[in-house]
Amino acid sequence: MGLSKALRWGGFGALVLLAGCGGMDDGGAPEDSFGPGRSDAEVTAPADAVEAAPTLTLHDGHQVQATPPVAPLPVQFQPGFHQALRESTAVGSFTTYRMKVPVGRAGSRVRVTFRSGDGGLTLQRATVAKAGAGGALASTPVALTFGGNAGFTTGTRTLVTSDPVSFPVAFGDEVAISFEVKGALGQSRIQAFPDSWMRTGAYATAQGALGGQAWEFATGVATLDVEGTPGRAFVTIGDSITEGYMDTRNDTRNAWSFLVQKQLGVPVVNSGASGQGFWDANLQLPQEVLPLKGVTDCIVLLGVNDLAAEGMTVPKLQQRMTQLLDQLQPMCRLWVSTLLPKEKMGSEGGDVALMMAQRHEFNAWIRGLTRADVIDLESVMHPPGNVDLFLEGLEQDGIHPNAAGHRLMANEVVRVLKAKGGL
Repeated sequence: MGLSKALRWGGFGALVLLAGCGGMDDGGAPEDSFGPGRSDAEVTAPADAVEAAPTLTLHDGHQVQATPPVAPLPVQFQPGFHQALRESTAVGSFTTYRMKVPVGRAGSRVRVTFRSGDGGLTLQRATVAKAGAGGALASTPVALTFGGNAGFTTGTRTLVTSDPVSFPVAFGDEVAISFEVKGALGQSRIQAFPDSWMRTGAYATAQGALGGQAWEFATGVATLDVEGTPGRAFVTIGDSITEGYMDTRNDTRNAWSFLVQKQLGVPVVNSGASGQGFWDANLQLPQEVLPLKGVTDCIVLLGVNDLAAEGMTVPKLQQRMTQLLDQLQPMCRLWVSTLLPKEKMGSEGGDVALMMAQRHEFNAWIRGLTRADVIDLESVMHPPGNVDLFLEGLEQDGIHPNAAGHRLMANEVVRVLKAKGGL
């Protein structure tokens, strides 16, 4: 090969070899690299060795063999944000929503999945940008496309995912997803996304504060996937305790799943839905959890809303949990938590003594599971000698943990995941 061709192949590889032509000093004699009495010319490469690189001719006529180009690291889309959208809201004319969401994964490209509500949905334009304060954007908005188009029209309760777009994000970034829609959109059951907004009209590309009105329900945006180096990615499945309900106004960043994400530095996305029991969790799983790509682990904290419900028995609870785990097992490693103390019945009413007895029996069954790793959150949330009460200072209303309770739950989840999960 001539000089010009060698230079075109790449001078970097030749420079590396010239710099290293003396070999790496490992403390032994040079001949030890090839064994007694053998030269480098006599060494035979194994059958599965890397294919030899081309020979380069340098300016002095000396020939060297160049190092093959290093293969790029693998990349994969995994969820950096997710929220169950169990309710439905509708707007009759084009309206801009700007959702401010935290991102639990770093990468160079993103894609966004939207979910319609109880009716058709038309999205005419959507953008993604770094989020500023007060509904403003902290970076130039980047347009999303859908099969190469600026928008889409879809039917009832469907998921539509955008094309991947170059948009680097770091772990912990806050992202603003702005979109102009009319029709029915999926929506979360609680307000937990402060500094999110809605305004009548088309303002997806506006960089200043959106204005309009505060709108703190997760709306329309089901998932934000981030393309980056593959790693662990968790999804949490549960009810209001997992969604992060504490009061009429909430923040998903205070929920135990987000606090686990913050401590571990890996995505732990939230598929909790207030009021959820096993029946609707199994029903919604194919739209809310199973479509997630790249999830490695699933954490289930579910069942408290089923206790003492009409016709409910512990064997039925066990059967429905088994059905849920059967659906999840092909997708992820299973983690199951015991149910937290529940001091009273909720608005649904019911037999408190029966509720407590069923919880005791169901928790004992969970602790005996072998198909899943058990996280015993009950054990850290009750005072000594009474498993039916919360530790003082950890509950909001006798049913839901407060912010301190969520922090304690997160600490215990992290402890168990590190001990059993190799994190």
